[in-house]
Amino acid sequence: MSQDAQFGKPLAPPLPFGNLLKFWRAVYGLSQETLAYAIDSSPRHISRMENGHVHPSMEMVNKLAHKLGLLERDTHHLLIAAGFITQPAKVDFHSAELKWLRKAMKLTLRALDPYPSVLINSSGNIMMVNKGWVNFYTPMVGHNALTGVSNHFDFLFSLHSNQPASGALQDALSLILMSMQQEVLLRPDADIEALLERLMRTNAVPDNWAQRAAQLAPMASFRIELEIEGKLQRFFSVSQTVGALGPNAYVSEPRLTINTLYPEDDDATPMSPATRHVHHPRLFY
Repeated sequence: MSQDAQFGKPLAPPLPFGNLLKFWRAVYGLSQETLAYAIDSSPRHISRMENGHVHPSMEMVNKLAHKLGLLERDTHHLLIAAGFITQPAKVDFHSAELKWLRKAMKLTLRALDPYPSVLINSSGNIMMVNKGWVNFYTPMVGHNALTGVSNHFDFLFSLHSNQPASGALQDALSLILMSMQQEVLLRPDADIEALLERLMRTNAVPDNWAQRAAQLAPMASFRIELEIEGKLQRFFSVSQTVGALGPNAYVSEPRLTINTLYPEDDDATPMSPATRHVHHPRLFY
């Protein structure tokens, strides 16, 4: 490992910003001199940024992205490569431009029947559900109550508000809270912060939820327990991110997730088949 000649300390590995900047210059056939002139800088400064000898400011990264003509996705890549947190613009899932995505999500949810599945956005708000979801939860809470459900995490935590908190349940709730807590610390969001405050008041949430979650590896699936026909049953709660390919999957909008429940026990009460006459405001087939 290379050492700092003066202090004898290991040098930090260079940020990937320089490699991305070189890549985009090559894409558009720009020399260091041409790019430097365009942003009122010097070729030496461009060279030092590309070699990792100089850390660019956020203003400099945005200026470079603008002069290179990068769209939001690639601008965010450049910012992240320089060590900055990005805040993508919100996108309306119900806009005319995303009609194709809504159709794809409807077909995906229908294909997941009879397993209860729900499509949520980054704040946990429910965008779509499938028939399996309606069939699964209606006996637990009633049709009218289920019709009024609008947030996946509010609903999930409310189902456990009066249940004994087993170890598996505490682990699951702690992991969800930890993901939200880190989300608002990295990218402040008033909606997610308000949701987090509500969920932390749930009776089943342990006081040491943060310490508990810190000892658990974050995964796209975890176990939850629900009382079905008077019997406590375990399920795998599996989440699938709906995003673009590459690292922008975590920064591009709309940030959507499909959450599906699968029974852990093969001998558990079978999922009800999707019936024809099922109604819910967010069921679109």
